[in-house]
Amino acid sequence: MTDELLARHRAVMPSWMSLLYEEPIEIVHAHDRRMTDSQGRTYLDFFAGVLTNSMGYDVAEIGDAVRKQLDTGILHTSTLYLIRSQVELAERIAALSGIPDAKVFFTNSGSEANDTALMLATQYRRSNQVLAMRNSYHGRSFGTVAITGNRGWSASALSPVKVNYVHGGYRYRSPFRDMSDADYIDACVADLVDVLNTATAGDVACLIAEPIQGVGGFSLPPDGLFRAMKEVLDSYGVLFISDEVQTGWGRTGEHFWGIEAHGVTPDMMTFAKGLGNGLAVGGVVARGDVLDCFQAQSFSTFGGNPVSMAGATAVLDYIKDHDLQANCAARGAQLLSGLRAFDSPLVAEVRGKGLMIGVELIKPGTTEPNVPAAARMLEETKKRGLLIGKGGLHGNVLRLGPPMTLTAEEAQEGLQILTDALEATHAAP
Repeated sequence: MTDELLARHRAVMPSWMSLLYEEPIEIVHAHDRRMTDSQGRTYLDFFAGVLTNSMGYDVAEIGDAVRKQLDTGILHTSTLYLIRSQVELAERIAALSGIPDAKVFFTNSGSEANDTALMLATQYRRSNQVLAMRNSYHGRSFGTVAITGNRGWSASALSPVKVNYVHGGYRYRSPFRDMSDADYIDACVADLVDVLNTATAGDVACLIAEPIQGVGGFSLPPDGLFRAMKEVLDSYGVLFISDEVQTGWGRTGEHFWGIEAHGVTPDMMTFAKGLGNGLAVGGVVARGDVLDCFQAQSFSTFGGNPVSMAGATAVLDYIKDHDLQANCAARGAQLLSGLRAFDSPLVAEVRGKGLMIGVELIKPGTTEPNVPAAARMLEETKKRGLLIGKGGLHGNVLRLGPPMTLTAEEAQEGLQILTDALEATHAAP
């Protein structure tokens, strides 16, 4: 049956829509952090639908909230009508953001949220110039592909904006990698100033950055980099957008938003993924004057629909009621310490915060990206009952982003599978 479905998939789906594994799997059931495929095999999930299933699966509180909304008969009305749950959720997100006089606009995805943020920034500043980070990823839409600093995800060189890329997000392969944290920050800020003064016309709209680069392999700069960068941006009047699509809602453990590690409040934040726990929801939270800057009419047909709002509200409640930010910190420390204690010649670096962990694989004795080893690791972990992801510029970084509800016992189980798989991958011919 899986072979038949795979053949049908390849016949009608685009070739660039990739599938994991030499033998792709179909998931037919899930509960808590476990997923079962069509062959009856069960896996511990350490990738959470690319960090989207933040609460895990079959969560009663979220299912009940969605069913309650379905029982009203209203799945959709459009934002041309008042939606109480939309207003209530926006009030909560605005308060949580820490952004002064914040307003919220809901979308259906992170790509759409980032596209909206770009449109707002360029309209507010009356400039089509944008700064982004090298090794970044912000979505698959036309505008977000244009600001993605990772060639593997750049489907088109066409762009609605003029983009320049600055250093800082990916330290392992940076020319500044051997510097101290303070010197690294100084070098990246000096690069930002140089780009502003030499490669732009001066009136730049914004800098957009992920506090931890997701598709880029869960890479991250030293804390404080974006505070130092924003001091420069403020002096030029440039807006700062924090892409919290993967880092938001407490996943990093330390803070509710990833950017808080840098001690700075952005002008805008974008969000999606984990807020919906599988429901389509995204959005922008921004200074009121920025979000109000459009001179034309605009709205989102499905953004902020009652079903997504019900589910997202239940997710926020669940995070708070179960203190999942603290759980992310504890389980992340457990996984990070366990992986760092395991000595493997394949592993160059174990990095991340909370339940966003990247394992960079190299060819032993070099710094050369080990792409085959990453592919083999996915097969070895799958064989042992664990689902993980991979990413990075070269596709050589293991990405671990389990549901935020992960237990200590499950973390240890996953850790054991990962270390066993690393040994098997290293031993493979």
